[in-house]
Amino acid sequence: MIKRVITGNEAVAYAMKQIDPEVVAAYPITPQTQIIEKYAEYYAKGEVSGELIDVESEHSAMSAVVGAAGAGVRAMTATSSQGLALMLEIVYIAAAMRLPILMPVVNRALSGPINIHCDHSDTMMAANSGWLQFYSENNQDVYDNCFIALKVAERVNLPVMVCQDGFITSHSIEDISLYKDNVIKKFIGEYKPKYNLLKKEITMGPFDMFDYYFEHKRKQAQAMFDSVKVIESTFKEFSLISGRRYDFFEEYKLKDAEKVIVMIGSTYGSARDVVDSLRNNGELVGILGIRVFRPFNFKLLKKKLEKIRNIAVMERYDPLSGFGGILFNEIRSSLSRNDIVEYIYGLGGRDVDDSQILKVFKEMNNGKELIRYVGVRE
Repeated sequence: MIKRVITGNEAVAYAMKQIDPEVVAAYPITPQTQIIEKYAEYYAKGEVSGELIDVESEHSAMSAVVGAAGAGVRAMTATSSQGLALMLEIVYIAAAMRLPILMPVVNRALSGPINIHCDHSDTMMAANSGWLQFYSENNQDVYDNCFIALKVAERVNLPVMVCQDGFITSHSIEDISLYKDNVIKKFIGEYKPKYNLLKKEITMGPFDMFDYYFEHKRKQAQAMFDSVKVIESTFKEFSLISGRRYDFFEEYKLKDAEKVIVMIGSTYGSARDVVDSLRNNGELVGILGIRVFRPFNFKLLKKKLEKIRNIAVMERYDPLSGFGGILFNEIRSSLSRNDIVEYIYGLGGRDVDDSQILKVFKEMNNGKELIRYVGVRE
C-alpha cells in the first residue's frame, strides 16, 4: 500500500484513474468539481485510456453514460445537489435498464435557498430510484467504496452511488492508504457486460405497456433484494486486500448499549468521541452508522437494534411535510416500533459539534415529540 495525504475528492479521482473506465461524462458542480478536474488532469497526461466527455449539463452526462454502458463498456459520472436533480429523469432510466454505472455523489443541500454545503437532501431524493447507495464516513471509506461498489454493480447489473459529505470530507485532507494498480485491476477484474446494445438481438429502452411493465419492475426490485448477498461476499473479498472489515452497518460500542444513535456519513466519526466521553462517566451509549443504505438490509438492522431500549435517528435532511425522514421510517418499520425519535440536524452545512450529539443522547428518551430538531435557532 501507498500512504497519501489527499482530499476525499482526490481519493475518488484516483480511484477512477485506477478503474480506468472506457467512458467518463460529467459536468462541473460544487463541491464535486474537483473530482472531474483531477480526473481531467490524468486524462490530459495520458494516464487513463478511456474517453472523457465534457457535456453541457448533468442531464447530458447521465444520458451519455447510459449510452456508453448500454454499449457494453464501463462508464462513470459524478455530481452533487442540483446536478443530481437535473439528471434525475435519466437516473431512473439507468436503473430500469440495469446498467452498472458508478456515480460518486458529493452530498450537498438542494436549492433553494442556494447553498453549496452538505446535507443529504440530494441523494435522499433519489433513494428509491433503483440505485444502490453506499455512504462514506471519511476519505478512506470513499476511496474503498468506489471499488467495492463497482464490483457489486457489475455483478448484479444495477447502478450505484458512492456518497461523501460535501466539503467535510470532499475538501478535507486525510492520510489514507492507496492500493497498487495491479491489486485493484485484479480485484475489479475485466468487465464482461451481460448485455450489449451494439448486438442486433437486443433492444433497450422500448415502450413498455401495462401487460409487461409490472413484471419488469418486479424483477428490478428483486435484483435490489438479491444484491444483499453479493454485497456481503464482496465486502469479504475486499477485506483480503485492505485488511479492513466492512459491513452494511458500522457499529461502535453497541452490544451493551442502552441508548443508540443511528446516522449516515461523516457525523459518525464525531459521535464516537461523544460515546467515549459518556462511557467514561458510566453511561451505556453507542452508535450505528449506515454504510449501505440501498439496498436496506432490514434483517441485519433488526438483529443489531432489536434489544436496544432507546433509539434516536439523526438525519441530515428535512422531509418538510412527511412524518420523519426516509432513514427514520426504515428503522421504525424494520423494528416495528413507534417509540423511536428523530433529530434533524446539520442542514446546509451547519456545523455539528459534540454538544448537539450529547443533547440527543441526553434527551432521546424524554418528551412526547417524535420528530425533533437539534442545532437550529428557534
